[in-house]
Amino acid sequence: MPFSQELSLLVREHLHDDVQQLALQRNRYPQLSDADFRFLLQQIDGFQRTKDKLPSIAKIENWWYPVRLSCEQCSSEATALYKTKIINRLGISKLIDLTGGYGIDSFFISEHVKEADYVERNPELCAIAAHNFAMTRPQIRIHNTTAEVFLSEISSPTEKTLIYLDPARRSASGSKVFRMEDCEPNIIELLPTLRRLSNYQCFKLSPMIDITAATQALGKEWDVHVVAVQNEVKEVVFINGRGNIYAVNIQPNQTDIIDLQQKEEQEARCKYAEHIYTYLYEPNAAIIKAGAFKYIGERYGIHKLDVNTHLYTSEEFVRDFPGRVWQVIAPNIKDSKELHLIISSQTDKSTPKYSVMTRNYPLTPEQLRKKMKLLDGDDFYLIGARMKNQPIRIVGYRIK
Repeated sequence: MPFSQELSLLVREHLHDDVQQLALQRNRYPQLSDADFRFLLQQIDGFQRTKDKLPSIAKIENWWYPVRLSCEQCSSEATALYKTKIINRLGISKLIDLTGGYGIDSFFISEHVKEADYVERNPELCAIAAHNFAMTRPQIRIHNTTAEVFLSEISSPTEKTLIYLDPARRSASGSKVFRMEDCEPNIIELLPTLRRLSNYQCFKLSPMIDITAATQALGKEWDVHVVAVQNEVKEVVFINGRGNIYAVNIQPNQTDIIDLQQKEEQEARCKYAEHIYTYLYEPNAAIIKAGAFKYIGERYGIHKLDVNTHLYTSEEFVRDFPGRVWQVIAPNIKDSKELHLIISSQTDKSTPKYSVMTRNYPLTPEQLRKKMKLLDGDDFYLIGARMKNQPIRIVGYRIK
């Protein structure tokens, strides 16, 4: 995979150009082979697609980018750094990444280890990783093989070694799969070998994984980290531990982390609301994925609306609540006429706009918006929910 000085200069020159327009100008670069021209487009496209997702990588000159799918599927810098943080606590000296891919997790996790092995069966990804790591992580060895073959060639375990897997979550037909048993490689089948050859293991799994089923399949000696970035769950990480669940929401200026034992959710005593108070709360996506529904209510002293409605209310404002908060204007609107009458006293706008959301409610947001004849916007929120097994429509404005 050549990367001549001329090609390197062309990449830098066109780094911010429109890739589709550039692709139509093939005749302007007769000195480039077809392979080189495709590689030029791939580098520009890869940079543009990942410069916000991987800001540190974007600053590295002559870094190679893989094809679009690999760029889209790789870990973000935020999640890779979080995994690096929790792995560093183990005091490992060696990393084995059995599903190397683009190499982003290998790049970040290996920064503080003495040696690392990157394993990947795709030869093109191996070539890209070899180029990138030669510049930035010389302690990483490249192995163009499968996880199973690589493991079979290890004769004895190494102290303070962590084996990392991010299994492919697509079947042979290309459809998405979510159970660990259906991923490639199969973690459940490999687990005895992984335990024999390493002190620690870490698995990055789909945000759609059933955490309860995965915990039962792997055993209880794992910590589970549900990792969200700006309220969108990106991955679920299993790592050796004592059965704790961490709900992590990474934001630009702070990271909210809620940690609990599984039994704490089972034993939590959450109060249920008799009516809607002054403030309404929705936990961040990581907490909801972690299933800490009763625990979060008990911990922050707020009342849950209903067993299956993951919204909460309180009279006093809980400033450090890890999620979104609204101040309630009306606890239950009957119809659009009542809504407009109440809102007219809150704003000078003749046609205020609404963000509509529903939680455990019989209508979708689009259906509720149409029924109430509302314009789309964020002046106010209309929230369809259920309390005491009855549908309600709450109106408010967001304060956090």
